[in-house]
Amino acid sequence: MTFLSGLTPYFIAVFCVLVVGFWIQLQREKKPEEPTGETVSTSKARRWVDQDLQDDTEIPAKNDEDDDDDDHGSELDLPHVPYAPPRYPVASMLERSQDFYSLMNQRRSVRFISPEPVPREVIDNVIRTAGTAPSGAHTEPWTFVVVSDPDTKHEIRTIVEDEEEVNYRQRMGNKWVKDLARIRTTWVKEYLDVAPYLLLIFKQTYGIASGGKRKTHYYNEISVSVSCGILLAALQNVGLVTVTSTPLNCGPRLRVLLQRPANEKLLMLLPVGYPSHDATVPDLKRKPVEDIMVHI
Repeated sequence: MTFLSGLTPYFIAVFCVLVVGFWIQLQREKKPEEPTGETVSTSKARRWVDQDLQDDTEIPAKNDEDDDDDDHGSELDLPHVPYAPPRYPVASMLERSQDFYSLMNQRRSVRFISPEPVPREVIDNVIRTAGTAPSGAHTEPWTFVVVSDPDTKHEIRTIVEDEEEVNYRQRMGNKWVKDLARIRTTWVKEYLDVAPYLLLIFKQTYGIASGGKRKTHYYNEISVSVSCGILLAALQNVGLVTVTSTPLNCGPRLRVLLQRPANEKLLMLLPVGYPSHDATVPDLKRKPVEDIMVHI
């Protein structure tokens, strides 16, 4: 009996280890429950074709931002002002909506761009228009870099074509390349040299407040994307053409070339100008409204 009583603590220890091990195994085999609310972002677990476009929005630590009390104290109680935009009669609304649709329905991606000069004031106004876009907490997280210097344009073309050739040959996959072949696009981007302007749109993943503190830019990628949509409409409105270009994996080199800070990431590159006299575009058809709208 004395021998058995001496072994009792060992049996208890072994039993506890087995129970704990069994419980851990059950937890591992449990199926994860569906989230019922907001969860921690899993963006880092997802693989992007273009790693440089990942949304690096982060909530700064308290000592990084301090709720911006020192820098934006007056904005905590932002005054509101009256707002009374023009209100059109129904007949005028219908006419204006049809006219704007007709204008925008002519918008096409054009890869044949004339070197003919475009007034700089027009470009300024177009970008000013893009800057009217809404943004998360009115942080306006966009930077528009306008390039007209021929040498810089050529350096941009070199960087883009270097990466695009790798994209077409390795990264994008056969299906993507085959889908692009029907619209006759390749990694050769002659229009980057020819267009009078290149507009490079950067999203600011965070802002820099006074004292070097980080300022959160909420929904920065969505905000800049909305701004790009307005920019395309503004270009169409003045009779200029472009092709929406998102050069995969070129962001870091272009950011260094253009001396942009580390908190800016390239979202889009637009060559801008008049269409060349012999410009052509693919004969594409757009979906009817019934296929893109659900009315409930």
